[in-house]
Amino acid sequence: MTETKIAADVIAAENDKRAAALKDDYEALGNQLARRNIDIEAVTAKVAEFFVAVPSWGVGTGGTRFARFPGTGEPRGIFDKLDDCAVINQLTRATPNVSLHIPWDKEDPKRLKAHADALGLGFDAMNSNTFSDAPGQSHSYKYGSLSHTDAATRQQAVEHNIECIEIGNAIGSKALTVWVGDGSNFPGQSNFTRSFERYLAAMADIYKALPDDWRIFSEHKMYEPAFYSTVVQDWGTNYLIANTLGEKAFCLVDLGHHAPNTNIEMIVARLIQFGKLGGFHFNDSKYGDDDLDAGSIEPYRLFLVFNELVDAEHRGVKGFHPAHMIDQSHNVTDPIESLISSANEIRRAYAQALLVDRAALDGYQQDNDALMASDMLKRAYRTDVEPILAQARQLAGGAIDPVATYRASGYRSHVAAKRPASVGGSGGIV
Repeated sequence: MTETKIAADVIAAENDKRAAALKDDYEALGNQLARRNIDIEAVTAKVAEFFVAVPSWGVGTGGTRFARFPGTGEPRGIFDKLDDCAVINQLTRATPNVSLHIPWDKEDPKRLKAHADALGLGFDAMNSNTFSDAPGQSHSYKYGSLSHTDAATRQQAVEHNIECIEIGNAIGSKALTVWVGDGSNFPGQSNFTRSFERYLAAMADIYKALPDDWRIFSEHKMYEPAFYSTVVQDWGTNYLIANTLGEKAFCLVDLGHHAPNTNIEMIVARLIQFGKLGGFHFNDSKYGDDDLDAGSIEPYRLFLVFNELVDAEHRGVKGFHPAHMIDQSHNVTDPIESLISSANEIRRAYAQALLVDRAALDGYQQDNDALMASDMLKRAYRTDVEPILAQARQLAGGAIDPVATYRASGYRSHVAAKRPASVGGSGGIV
């Protein structure tokens, strides 16, 4: 039997307050969609089957390079993190898997799996960390990891990634995400070609260690912590990596890892077209890699990304099964509430994309009718799909209003009484 962190009667009581209004709203939306020849039940069923993984690190309070202000009841380690992740899934029914970060979450794999199983959770892609130094490691990553000039440092980074694969294999993960902060801060500091050659060779060694049913995701980032150049700086380089490594290698798209005004949805389309879209780290951005809550700044862009994903789904693209993960840093909000909200916004974008009349859109595109093609997307985006999202949650045993139910449960104050308060004043993103 699955262990629950919020009492079922709390969820039931909160749902009872909202059930009648939801019934009315759902019926009204169903009638509206029926006039557009859309079956609301079919859309709701697809939304209910759409899941996004939550990051273990996301349930802790983040920070900037200037300061970090701890929240109350912060998780003390991975087992507390899994408890918090279980709350998010219990209320949203949208996040059954957790993405771990090693060495931050390193524990006995048997204990990890047993704790997750008890909570009804599984594990998504493993994340390695060679962008910061762990206590006791022999070689520093200050000047790079997989592309470092020193062979011993590169080997250490390779072995760490292989360790992540081994841990993941023991707990049921099927993918490894590799992001490196390698790059340079000054012109002339690094040789661009030789750095990339060293990176590709190191990644090839990691690739060899992948089980047959695993995938490896390389992640690009324009800048930070290296500010003049980064080794994996854009989607084109990312595609070269995946293409060079082999059929188990794919590109991961983090929505915050691009220059402002970049057409991310077109990048997604290109990677789908050439069979190398591995998945996403969902978040939002105003200036750079802000790691803001998904849909908080540019919800229309999030919808346009999902428009490409649903288009590929509609066309039946072979081998199309991207991984969906959240990657956020919560500096001023309760992390659980932010992750609940983000899971909801990601599902919202998916539901809206399902409402696009694909046949009509294709006709407008063929006729070069720019205005009507654009309006077709806007019509789907402007539709309030909240009743669909709430219905999907309720039918799966979740909360009609998950944030309100979370607050009513008193979970944060309950864990705050058990977990020691974190010390503030430190800098650095956690």
